[in-house]
Amino acid sequence: MAARDPRQPDRAVRIRSEDPNASRAFYTELFGWTYPAGGFPGYTYVESGVPAGTIPGGISPLQGGSPLVTVFAGVPNVQEALDRAVALGGRIVQPAQSVPGVTFGLFADPQGHVVGVASNDE
Repeated sequence: MAARDPRQPDRAVRIRSEDPNASRAFYTELFGWTYPAGGFPGYTYVESGVPAGTIPGGISPLQGGSPLVTVFAGVPNVQEALDRAVALGGRIVQPAQSVPGVTFGLFADPQGHVVGVASNDE
């Protein structure tokens, strides 16, 4: 299967940040993301480390608006991910909760971006 192109906006996640370097450092520590060369100045693609089935994304400076994040990251344990986000300077926006089939929660990173974490319940 060919790799997905992270520039495809219909299947991508974007983080627009007032401080893209701080955002990159936060998500590297939280999820282990890396950032391959490419993109345009100030913008990086995200490599999640998941070999298949992940939604591609990128981190960029603001683009004429407010900071914006729209993403849910799959994690093995939602509460542990929320706790780790807090330890790295984030804050919990919505505590872990379960609905049929999934547990999820929301946190804000140190720049205020609200991000979700989720895991499938088995």
